[in-house]
Amino acid sequence: MKKLVAALSRALDGGHAAVLCGIVASHGSTPRGAGAKMLILEDGAALGTIGGGAVELRASALAGEMLRERRSGFQDYRLSAGEIADIGMICGGDVRVFFQYFAPEDVAARRVLGELPTLLDASAPSWLITAIDGDAWSIGAYDRQGGLRGLEIPMERLAPLLCSRGTLDEGAPTLFVEPLARAGTVYLFGAGHVARELAHILAMAGFRVVVWDQREQAAARAFFPEAAALHCGPFSTALACLDPITAEDYVVIMTPGHQADYEVLAQALRTPAKYIGCIGSRKKVAAARERLLADGFSEEEIRRVYAPIGLPIGGETPAEVAVSVAAQLIACRWGRLERFL
Repeated sequence: MKKLVAALSRALDGGHAAVLCGIVASHGSTPRGAGAKMLILEDGAALGTIGGGAVELRASALAGEMLRERRSGFQDYRLSAGEIADIGMICGGDVRVFFQYFAPEDVAARRVLGELPTLLDASAPSWLITAIDGDAWSIGAYDRQGGLRGLEIPMERLAPLLCSRGTLDEGAPTLFVEPLARAGTVYLFGAGHVARELAHILAMAGFRVVVWDQREQAAARAFFPEAAALHCGPFSTALACLDPITAEDYVVIMTPGHQADYEVLAQALRTPAKYIGCIGSRKKVAAARERLLADGFSEEEIRRVYAPIGLPIGGETPAEVAVSVAAQLIACRWGRLERFL
């Protein structure tokens, strides 16, 4: 989403129009669900995806027409079993796609777009709202601290739509409300090779990532361009120097040494973190468990820790390990996390 917002803002600032395509509803088996987005620029370039295949191809062509005609609208695509072969896809279902035309002279839209990067980097949840009233399409944003900006919608109507998934409400006006940033931050302790890969994957998956390492050369922006924040300091006091860990946050421990891992783990277990994971071998995990018991932690508290970290999908390279950890965090976010060990 960050890249799409940045590209859209650059286009409008440069005097060029663009069309933002997004899935607002899907039924049955479809490649992407509500919230998937694709941006079509005047030069024909496309960023993002709404699922690929024939639907995306047709949507791209229609977006080009809407750019030329300076209009917005909806289009339904049917992916029922009898039509799958004709459109070159293997999924069956229906999707509804919106096409929103953005003009460079739309000052109100540009003002809202200018606020989105800050909301996307925040640890608090926020939502993007698209309001459709006839041919008039407008955007706004909402977070609980700053309230609604860019639109005037009664909170009694907006509040039920502030969900974890995109929601289409075909009232007057029609509203499509989708999450920009979800609650919770991934606190990544250790800035080694696996952490670098993991931070990138998590950013693509919509997680806010904060990195901590005691090595200044490791916790460098060049290695973590998408991180919301980078910190350098002793692992032994790391959590005391950060914002309080909440029940929506994730703690991922992959420091350079066993002692540092233990120091962070002991601090993390005193927080209500939604997820605590620690990288390492079974032998290392067993040793950490014995030490935690000796230091007064209960079996119940220790069972909160996912270690060895990640889903058991195999793989040994930093990128492969990062994929397994990211998959575990995604499962946790959606309430699908199970213990495999």
